[in-house]
Amino acid sequence: MTQSRRSFLKSSAAAAAATLAAPRSTFAALATDNVANGPLSEFGYAEIELLDGPLLEQFKTNHIFYLSLDEDMLLKPYRQRAGLPAPGDDMGGWYDWVDTKHLKNNHGFCPGGTFGQYLSGLSRDFAATGNKQTQEKVHRLVKGYAAAISPKYYQGNRFPAYVYDKGSIGLLDAHRYGMEYTALRTLNATIDAALPYLPPRGISRDEQYARPHTDPSWCWDEPYTLPENLFIAYKCGAGDRFLDLAKRFLADDWYFGPLAAGQNVLPGKHAYSHVNALSSAMQAYLVMGSEKHLQAAKNGFDFLRTTQSFATGGWGPDEEFCEPGSGVMGESLTKTHSSFETCCGTYAQFKITRYLLRVTKDSRYGDSMERILFNTIMGAKPMQKDGHGFYYSDYNNDGFKIYHPEQWTCCTGTFAQVTADYGISSYFGDSRGIYVNLYIPSRLTWSRGREVIAFTQETNYPHHPSTRISIDAAIPSKFPIYLRIPAWAGPKTTVAVNEKHVLASPAPGQFARLEGVWKTGDRIEIEFDMPTVLEAVDPQHPDLVALVHGPLALFGVGAIPDKISRQQLLSASQIANGSTDWQANTAAGNLNLRPFASIKDEHYRLYLNVKG
Repeated sequence: MTQSRRSFLKSSAAAAAATLAAPRSTFAALATDNVANGPLSEFGYAEIELLDGPLLEQFKTNHIFYLSLDEDMLLKPYRQRAGLPAPGDDMGGWYDWVDTKHLKNNHGFCPGGTFGQYLSGLSRDFAATGNKQTQEKVHRLVKGYAAAISPKYYQGNRFPAYVYDKGSIGLLDAHRYGMEYTALRTLNATIDAALPYLPPRGISRDEQYARPHTDPSWCWDEPYTLPENLFIAYKCGAGDRFLDLAKRFLADDWYFGPLAAGQNVLPGKHAYSHVNALSSAMQAYLVMGSEKHLQAAKNGFDFLRTTQSFATGGWGPDEEFCEPGSGVMGESLTKTHSSFETCCGTYAQFKITRYLLRVTKDSRYGDSMERILFNTIMGAKPMQKDGHGFYYSDYNNDGFKIYHPEQWTCCTGTFAQVTADYGISSYFGDSRGIYVNLYIPSRLTWSRGREVIAFTQETNYPHHPSTRISIDAAIPSKFPIYLRIPAWAGPKTTVAVNEKHVLASPAPGQFARLEGVWKTGDRIEIEFDMPTVLEAVDPQHPDLVALVHGPLALFGVGAIPDKISRQQLLSASQIANGSTDWQANTAAGNLNLRPFASIKDEHYRLYLNVKG
């Protein structure tokens, strides 16, 4: 790890914020990929606007931060390897190109590896805001990168597949969302440079260990994640060879095949990259209609949800999947502070749940998305100017939030992407109606033929168990609206339209359908019956439990009583209506609790021992 703590943001946050005020009306909505074989489509980034609340604040903070990154510094390792002039300071940390003979403390661990993710995040930010400065930066970065593409970049690179994959999504998003129409040509030049250094197929880590290597880290490349973006490149018109490559790198023999057959092959595997790989299986289904790969993705996610997940929705202590029945998750509470790779894991889970929700219309994927949203990524600390980023959510018995000690890690790349995707994860549509997936302050503008219909959602969910959706339709229109009723929803959940109850106790774990002729001024109000329950960390530790209210995991903060019963823990309540502070009364005094997003620098505990 480099000891330098450079400050390289050339513009102040205030100056950057001023540039983000471009009117949305100047930017036409962009449609994202529409599912050919699935019933639901995503809306364009510009069609969904986040409204005031913590998600918008996090989105804006990231947009400003990544927009401020110095372009010469971002391009420096690529220019250095191409033998071009490389002005600017080094980024530091993982990002720098360092001769392998001089690697020390992970300095240069993955040179330039997050460049494509920053480019992707900025492209999506532009699509969401229409901010011209962001688009111009995207175009300059593509141009600068195009001039520096060189096979030398992949020579001696520890992670050629990983770096290519992240660079490819940056170029694809620059093309799709940044309107940078030379990006596909640049992508073809990139695959030309990378191919000689890629393995023959999507080999596993075990296979990589069996090959000659410098040290174990050289066996951590991720060729099994490549097909997703190769399929997307083919659909974007980059060329037929991308389809051929996507098929070549599908990990059917050791991953997708066994998963499709119902074998839980997750244990022992690197957590984030193998969840990320499930999105490749979904693209194989969407492009080729492969039912085997759809089944692999569904089974893989079911294994993740039922055998690997903490109460927060996070998974993968020490970045590895556990053997079910081993008690490793419970044991991790005293052995590690590296409980969940937050930004990367959330990004991978948002992707796979969006794919599966669109194809299956199964609301449990939305349930999973909201749990990981409210309990992990919303509580991530903001980026620091010198490149230190939030990495692990900590579920240790003495948990606390810290920055990763090294700069420009992988989670600094996915953080740029996941916050840009908050909007497109919230609503979906088909040829007839609208599906409301996430209950967050937001506005959807739906173009339905020649009609434009707006849906404005106002809510403090989940801290207040309700949401209200107002409709603005110049012409009364008949169409269905589907509301996700979480699987945890209690029997007192109600749905009202214009203050008249239309659904009492809607079926949990499904989308409730509202059919009507909608007009300006109509309001839908949902009141959720949010139960409070205890969830054990794993079956081997039934007395180590987390308190969960609706989708919200609550963490003990401050003094933790030595003894607390299940009944006392379940008696916890908000100190005021809508508050993020909770309190439970115990024989040893009050226990204070908070959701992850409300925890700052205090120590906390997620799982409490209720034995006896």
